[in-house]
Amino acid sequence: MPPTLKLTCIIDDDTVYIKLVKKLLQLKKLCEKIIVFKNGKEAIDYFSQENLEIQQLPELILLDLNMPVMNGWEFLEQYNQLKSNLGLKPSLYVVSSSIDPMDSEKAKNIDSVQDYISKPISLKTFETICNVIAS
Repeated sequence: MPPTLKLTCIIDDDTVYIKLVKKLLQLKKLCEKIIVFKNGKEAIDYFSQENLEIQQLPELILLDLNMPVMNGWEFLEQYNQLKSNLGLKPSLYVVSSSIDPMDSEKAKNIDSVQDYISKPISLKTFETICNVIAS
């Protein structure tokens, strides 16, 4: 059985995808708590809080690219400036329905991105990610 993560962060505006991921993580007990942001701006605001404690930082971030207000690329730009101030370095995966190979290549060339995963994300992929993070 894969280890349980304390906190996972989903940054995505697709409500069906969010429900599916939450259900998968909860059913398989891969994560204790999940926080959701509908766009990159909401997530940046969260990570920018001055009094953010280490237990409020996710071990895993699942980031969509195509969102309103602030997309995934814009989030990554600002997140990379913030991350040195964070005590914990979350594992960040770009999870997108984009079929553009340039998106995958661009994401994989960003230091803070662990990998690029195409939607829909499988249970096996989640289990693999959780094992990597926990080890």
